[in-house]
Amino acid sequence: MNERSVSTQVAVLGLGAMGLPMATRLAEHLPVSGYDPNSSRLELAEKAGIRPAETAALACEHAGVAVISVRTAAQMELVLFGPDGIAQSLRAGASIVMTSTVGADAVRSAAAALDPLSIGLVDAPVSGGSLRAARGDLLVMVGAQPDHLEAAQQVLDLLGSTVHVVGPQPGDGQLMKTVNQLLCGVHTAAAAEALALADSLGLDLETCLQVLQSGAAASFMLADRGPRMIEQLRHEPVELRSRTDVMSKDMGIVQDLCEASGVFAPVAGAAHRKYLAALQAGLAQHDDSSLVTMTGSSAEPV
Repeated sequence: MNERSVSTQVAVLGLGAMGLPMATRLAEHLPVSGYDPNSSRLELAEKAGIRPAETAALACEHAGVAVISVRTAAQMELVLFGPDGIAQSLRAGASIVMTSTVGADAVRSAAAALDPLSIGLVDAPVSGGSLRAARGDLLVMVGAQPDHLEAAQQVLDLLGSTVHVVGPQPGDGQLMKTVNQLLCGVHTAAAAEALALADSLGLDLETCLQVLQSGAAASFMLADRGPRMIEQLRHEPVELRSRTDVMSKDMGIVQDLCEASGVFAPVAGAAHRKYLAALQAGLAQHDDSSLVTMTGSSAEPV
């Protein structure tokens, strides 16, 4: 590890379900500061060895790399260019690693605005969930210019066990992540319907999940969400790992990109409508395993 990488200070902006485990993972190897508007998340971050900051700008005062983990493109814009935005507090030559799914157009626009400030944007959306984030076991899909990528490489390697450079420009990572999310969103919705059917048939759900994961129907999303879906069906407490409104937002990006590209994607469209129905049923801030509770033509949760 060279002298530059040893001294790298990192700021993590957004300490939610993914941001906090990523910050905790980085703090095991590098000095990390963090910001989140939710004070309870800052308290958890401090317990994990992360220096809390009162604003995003203050978190980035001495950072060479800033990692952004937010839900929407609007939140990204606020973190970058809002009243306490980091664009003016980062030094020239710093890099921003964008780990969220916000769409290619939003990332390209942000990169263009940062370029005159000599701040590089590494488009690096991640996949794998909070448990894998804590282990540094994420899939990272990168779109970045080579010099910007080099500056952020250590951070990317700490976050991901698999780091794929899918293109040379910001936005390329978002395009790859959108393809990824098409499958994730559809697989989660399909898993919910399969387990809801199994439950209605009176099958033992643990046995059902074990059987499904042993054959051609197996998927990561079934293995990850399946146990929580069973808890949902039994009205047991469920750990929040992936919010329904986040997957709904991602499927909206999928839908928009398919339409813009002229790709006929009725299966993705049906999954998107299921997530929208879940939002209308009041499940926006619930774990997306709550889709299993959607039942009947009314699309009301059980």
